[in-house]
Amino acid sequence: MKIDNTKIEAIIFDLGGVILNLDYHLTIKAFEKLGLENSSKLFSQKTQSGFFDDFEIGKISAKDFRTEIRKVLNKVVSDIEIDSAWNAMLLDFPTNRFNLLKQLSSTRRVFLLSNTNEIHMAWFKNYVNSLFGEKVFFDLFEVAYLSNEMGMRKPNIEIFEFVIIQNKLDPKTTLFIDDSKQHLVGAKNAGLQTHWLIPGEEITQLFSDFLT
Repeated sequence: MKIDNTKIEAIIFDLGGVILNLDYHLTIKAFEKLGLENSSKLFSQKTQSGFFDDFEIGKISAKDFRTEIRKVLNKVVSDIEIDSAWNAMLLDFPTNRFNLLKQLSSTRRVFLLSNTNEIHMAWFKNYVNSLFGEKVFFDLFEVAYLSNEMGMRKPNIEIFEFVIIQNKLDPKTTLFIDDSKQHLVGAKNAGLQTHWLIPGEEITQLFSDFLT
């Protein structure tokens, strides 16, 4: 599928699974290796336990999150072991996607909207800074919205309405792209155009008409 560039004035991108490659199963396996049984019931792409949600809206700190993990494990594990397992899902950011964002930002209003957390963002910022230089990635976006800084998370309609109102966007000409289908519900309720990026689909292919 390609996006009709005549109908889009602004684009809101999800981060993980759209820009950054992810594999949730690697974190599930890493937690199970630490001794966390049935970790897929606590955390997956579709659902997660309460303290994971709290971490994503900044309600609890990284220290509190690690404490909750230790409670579930019922054993002593280091901060590094927990962070390593939690970050195992974070993979690579292909250069062609960076180039796409750079080109799109020259002709469209481009935003980032991610459900994320303190530990993941510490890893990601170090990673992209090492690839492209200090703040180069985040400068691609008019605004980068991170759930743990906002106190809101997808798919709740409030987070989409906040972005729309703050930036005076026209929902009818604003496209939201996410790899989690459930996140599109709030976006649609806010009036945004949406695209579900299915497994194997590449954002560089979606926007080929924008770049000609």
